[in-house]
Amino acid sequence: MKATIEKLVGAALAALPEDLLPAAARHGAIEVERTRELAHGDYATNVALRHAKAARKNPRELAQAIANALPADPSVTRVEIAGPGFINFHLAPAAYHAELGRVLEEGAAYGHRAVAGGEKILLEFVSANPTGPLHVGHGRHAAFGAALGNLLAAAGHAVSREFYINDAGRQVDILAASVWLRYLERLGEAVPFPANGYKGEYLRPIAAALEERFGRTLAQPAAAVAHGLPKDAPEGGDKEVFVDAVIARARELLGEPGFQGVVNHALEGMVADIRGDLAEMGVTFDRWYSERSLATSGAIDEALRRLEAHGHTYRKDGALWFRASQFGDDEDRVVERENGVRTYFASDIAYHLDKRLRGFDRLIDVLGADHHGYVARVRGGLAAMGEPADCLEVTLLQLVSLYRGGEKVAMGKREGNFVTLRQLREEVGNDACRFYFVMRSHDQHLDFDLELAKSRSAENPVYYIQYAHARVASVLRQLADRGLAPDPAAGRAALARLEAPHEKRLMVTISRLPEVIELAAATRAPHTLVNYLRELATDFHGAYAAGNENPDYRVIVEDAALRNARLVLVLAARQAIANGLALLGVSAPETM
Repeated sequence: MKATIEKLVGAALAALPEDLLPAAARHGAIEVERTRELAHGDYATNVALRHAKAARKNPRELAQAIANALPADPSVTRVEIAGPGFINFHLAPAAYHAELGRVLEEGAAYGHRAVAGGEKILLEFVSANPTGPLHVGHGRHAAFGAALGNLLAAAGHAVSREFYINDAGRQVDILAASVWLRYLERLGEAVPFPANGYKGEYLRPIAAALEERFGRTLAQPAAAVAHGLPKDAPEGGDKEVFVDAVIARARELLGEPGFQGVVNHALEGMVADIRGDLAEMGVTFDRWYSERSLATSGAIDEALRRLEAHGHTYRKDGALWFRASQFGDDEDRVVERENGVRTYFASDIAYHLDKRLRGFDRLIDVLGADHHGYVARVRGGLAAMGEPADCLEVTLLQLVSLYRGGEKVAMGKREGNFVTLRQLREEVGNDACRFYFVMRSHDQHLDFDLELAKSRSAENPVYYIQYAHARVASVLRQLADRGLAPDPAAGRAALARLEAPHEKRLMVTISRLPEVIELAAATRAPHTLVNYLRELATDFHGAYAAGNENPDYRVIVEDAALRNARLVLVLAARQAIANGLALLGVSAPETM
């Protein structure tokens, strides 16, 4: 319906005489929005306010001229000029009746753009370091990214979803050393475990698999491992120095091929766990991209070549520097150290250049709130390599706090005392996880209340929405028990009989779904869809309660035409709820 109003306003603008509004001024998108109160109409546009200066007219005068030029349309019953120059549109009930028919006709596709005409988008999200299981913070990233990908696709964009595996660098070496030490412990060696190693129990199965895979070929006596190591913390030493010494000792005793074998084994185990965890949550990716592949594929070489070719690098103290300060960063950045090792920043800009070279128009990264300085840095790198800086869009997610029994649960990967995403899902279920993680705006801190997420009450929003869907299924079962069946054609012919305020309100809310999807995708805000579903469920439950209070408002009544009209309404509500929940990755149960 919004598109219909936009077309009418566009036709009116085109029909205005040149001396009233120059053709050159009739540009830009036509903004049409729902009114806040139905008393002011169904839709409103500010087009007259936007073009008044070019027309050299009072906005209300221009609004009246536009209103006079509007083509006749049976879906519009009245047009009003309001406030400083808004044009308000009142729709005929038949417009909402037609929309209910469209819901039933399009089914699961209702709310989606029928013709793709958007951007080719690469959406990167989660991208957790493969050094431990996913925790609840990663769960928010997974749920948000998956929902955003669904919304973007529903809005007509071509979306590819990608997980960037940070499988290079020091943290991976620490992981490998930690797994190897647990392996040695299994073989009976009393080896020193670094204070800065990964202590979680999740490494013991990987160590057991390492023994099964390599037997005792990686074994070394504890004395050889510990010989000459510096002191660790808190025994008066430096934990960073100590863990680096352990890594160096592992490399020395195993040789580089042996150490890399442990690295590969540890990564395979952790990535398999992460991939399985996400798949169980219903979150999948089109590609899992290895950071290490950037070096072997020549992607980093190409990025540095482009920077140098554009004159944006220089040598200092033996290192290669990128003139990042000329592109909005607060300082220049090293891309290659004096020993020839490329930096994380070099990998980051090479990865984003590779995204562009794969043909993506827009690059959306979903990252943690601590990456705020990352945005300008990588955009600067893209610009320096000849790519448009604004092709990169970064959405920063705030932290998650998990509460159990009113107490905040501590999380720390190295110490291994965190609640994993898998544990959370097992406790509250996938639906609650997917829903609660997107219930708040991404720029707000999220407190995850376990007790509320598990409750079966109206206070639990996911239960409240799913219960609305299940109630329709209950109505259909009651109908079948009476030997009756819905007749959608007869119901659509009788929709004019739905005159009660709660019925009209529910019709209007159902019809908003396409606009909500469009808005949620454009603003990268899945919580907008959550808010809509809560409102839709409230309106549905209100209509259901009206039937309990007054038998005349019940769905299953003797009057066949009225009964079928109400069935069309509740079936459309069920479809809108199911479609919205599907975009969030939440199930729509038939029974509760």
